[in-house]
Amino acid sequence: MIYQSFAQLYDELFDPAMYQQWLDFVASRVAPTEGPLLDLACGSGRLGVQLAQRGYDVSGLDLSEEMLALAEKHAEEAQVTFPLMAGNMVDLSEIDTYQTVTCFADSFCYLPDIATVTQAFTQVHDHLAIGGKFLFDVITPHQTDDVYPGYMYNYVDDDRAFLWTSYGIEDEEHAVEHDLTFFIHDVADDAYHKVTELHHERTYALAAYQQALQQAGLTLKRVSADFGERDIDDQTTRWFFEATREA
Repeated sequence: MIYQSFAQLYDELFDPAMYQQWLDFVASRVAPTEGPLLDLACGSGRLGVQLAQRGYDVSGLDLSEEMLALAEKHAEEAQVTFPLMAGNMVDLSEIDTYQTVTCFADSFCYLPDIATVTQAFTQVHDHLAIGGKFLFDVITPHQTDDVYPGYMYNYVDDDRAFLWTSYGIEDEEHAVEHDLTFFIHDVADDAYHKVTELHHERTYALAAYQQALQQAGLTLKRVSADFGERDIDDQTTRWFFEATREA
């Protein structure tokens, strides 16, 4: 197969330093001894594997079977226990309760509207132990409105080329589309094959996330920037949230 999935290329090209930063963010707020942790929208499992290596009792859930296959592969290579589940973050009715739930890489920004985000937060609430922590991030309106429009990134090696262009959406507030194009070399016919993906992200004002958490029954403790290292300002490109389920 010349091209197994976008998931594989995403996994290979993603900046590994970010996983270390997410790991440090979680580790600074939750100890491995505090109980089971669910990494929601776990993707290729890079963060989950690192959490398991740190001694966390971590499980992963993702909508993509391709991402889960990569996560299983990474867990096997690292020789760690990392249970994986296929599922949708807006319906977690089949899973257990966790002491901690994490969700990074602006996964909530792929949901279609704030009502669906609130539904996902409610599902987290219903599967979070009392006193448990909910840690997640989203991109900010500054990122969608000022940084992404016109953004371009190109990557080329001997076997493939990757072209990423982002566009703002005029009739949708704080939304952006990522046009991803891959040219993959197939050794069987010594030709390059084109594969395209269009990704849509949307975010909201900080007050909208605060209200969604409140409606879901969660208590917001802090919003920060730079993986929790500093306070937010008008130039913050990613918000990091810390919320809890209280009695």
